[in-house]
Amino acid sequence: MEDTDKKEREEYIGAIKGGLRPSMKLVVMGIINKKPKSIEVTLSGTPQEEEEEADVGLQLKVNFMDKAVQRNARLSGKWGPAENTLSYFPFAAGESFKMEIVCEHQQFRILVDGQPLCGFTHRFSPLASLTALRIFGDLQLTKVA
Repeated sequence: MEDTDKKEREEYIGAIKGGLRPSMKLVVMGIINKKPKSIEVTLSGTPQEEEEEADVGLQLKVNFMDKAVQRNARLSGKWGPAENTLSYFPFAAGESFKMEIVCEHQQFRILVDGQPLCGFTHRFSPLASLTALRIFGDLQLTKVA
């Protein structure tokens, strides 16, 4: 039986050549699905051992039910305190967006459609060991750079 609503969740995993460093910018562009639940953008390292979970320098979870964007990091297998403060919620069902994650010396700065959304102070070092970008959720990616 064919599932007509198959394109509901997309997953993208890409390498960040040479890892992250200050002044780098990652751009994620896409179109949000009509009935979105969540989108997740994760910057992580490579697990050192097979059973080990990779460290995560930044996890952005966009929750459409709560109109929230949660930020967190995982170091040595443990998640830290989540940050939720937002001045506004920029995402809308069925709409396109452009998210920029700017890596600065002290923090990641997140912009959506050119407007500053939030920051996330680095909890993880060295930044250069963050070599993977994973995007998962209720969207269709149009560009990742």
